Amino acid sequence: MPTFEYTALSTGGQRVSGEIAGANEQAVLSELEARRLVPVSIREKVARGLRLRRGVSVRALANAYQQLADMLHAGVPMLRALRLLGSRKSQPVLSRVFREMADAVAEGEDLGDAMARRPDVFRQVQVAMVRAGEKGGFLDAAVARLGQFLLAQAELRSKVIGSLVYPCALVVFGVAVLGFIFGVFVPMFRPIFNRLPNVPLVTQVVFAASDALGRYGLVTLAVVAALVVGGMWAARRPDVRRAIARVKTHGPVFGPLVRALATARFCRMLGTMLGNGVPMLSAMSTAREAAGNLLLEEAVEGAIEGVRAGEALAPPLRESGLFADDVIEMIAVGEEAGNVAEVLVTVAETIEKRIDRLLSTVVRLIEPLLLVVIAVVVLIVAVGLILPLTQLSDIR
Repeated sequence: MPTFEYTALSTGGQRVSGEIAGANEQAVLSELEARRLVPVSIREKVARGLRLRRGVSVRALANAYQQLADMLHAGVPMLRALRLLGSRKSQPVLSRVFREMADAVAEGEDLGDAMARRPDVFRQVQVAMVRAGEKGGFLDAAVARLGQFLLAQAELRSKVIGSLVYPCALVVFGVAVLGFIFGVFVPMFRPIFNRLPNVPLVTQVVFAASDALGRYGLVTLAVVAALVVGGMWAARRPDVRRAIARVKTHGPVFGPLVRALATARFCRMLGTMLGNGVPMLSAMSTAREAAGNLLLEEAVEGAIEGVRAGEALAPPLRESGLFADDVIEMIAVGEEAGNVAEVLVTVAETIEKRIDRLLSTVVRLIEPLLLVVIAVVVLIVAVGLILPLTQLSDIR
C-alpha cells in the first residue's frame, strides 16, 4: 500500500505534517477528515533509489502528451491510444510507462490514478490536470494544454542552458590555463629564486598557490571536498537555506533573473491548472511547490491563506515584493474580468520574453568579468616572477 505525505490544518489553525498509508488519495482524504484535519497538500511518497526518472526528458513527455491529445480528439479510444504510445521504440523507458498505464486502464482504473502510480515520471501538477480533465469531460483539451505547458518549460530550460554554455566553456578554459601556470610554469622559477634572502610577498603568494595545486594537490582536493560536503550539509538547515535564497533572490546581478524565473514557473503552472478546471486552492498549492524559490513559496503560502479567507489573489502577492508591479496589475485585472487563467499564462509568456533579455544582459556581464579575473591572476603571477628577477640583477 502506498504512503502519502500530507500537510493539513488542525481545528485550531495549526499546520501539521505527516505520513498516512492508503490505497489512494481519496482514502487519505477520508482519514484526514476522520482526524478533523483540513488538507492543504497530499503527495505520494516515493522510495528513494527504486525509481529514477532516467531516460524520460521533459520534451519527450510533452510530445507524448500532444500525440495522446491528438488521438483522443480524433476519436481514438483511450486504451488504444495508450497502447500505441507504448509501442514506440524511440523512447523505451517512456514506452514502458505507457504500457503500464494501458494495463491499469484496461483493468478499469482512471488515467489520473494510473499516472499517480509513477510519480518518478508524472509530477503532481500533471496528475491533477489529467484528473480534472477526466472529471470535467475535457480530457483531450487538458492533455493538449499539459503538452503545451511542458513544451514551454523545455524551451525555457533550453534557453537558459544555451545562454550559459559559453560562460561555462570560458570558466573551464580559464581554470585549465591557470592550472598550467601554477602547476607547471611557476615551479620552474623556484630554483632561480632560492639565492634571494628576501622574496617579495606577491612572489610568496604565487609560490604558495603553486604548492597548493602541485606539491599539496591531494591535500587541497581533500580540503575542497570537505568544504563542499560541509556546505551541502549546512544548506539543508532551514536558516541557511533561507539565507541562500535571500541572497540569490535579492542579489544585484542574478536577483532579477531568479525572481523572473520563479514568477514565470508559478504563473504558467497556476494558469494552466486553472484553465484545466483545477480548483484555485489546490492549483496554488501545487504551483507553489513548483516555483523553485523558497521566498516565493512562502509568499504564495500567505496568498493561499488569504484566498481561503475570501481575499483576492493579487494583494498578498503584492505585499511579498517578489512580483513586479505590472504582473500584479495584470493578475488583478484578470481577477476582476474573470479570466485569471488566461492572464496568468499571458504573464508567464511576457516574463519569459523578459528572461531572454535578462539572460543576454547577465551573459554579457559574465564574459568580461571572467576575462578580467583571468587577466588579474596572470598579472599577479607576472609581477610575482618579475620582481625577484630585478633583485637578482642587483645581486650580480
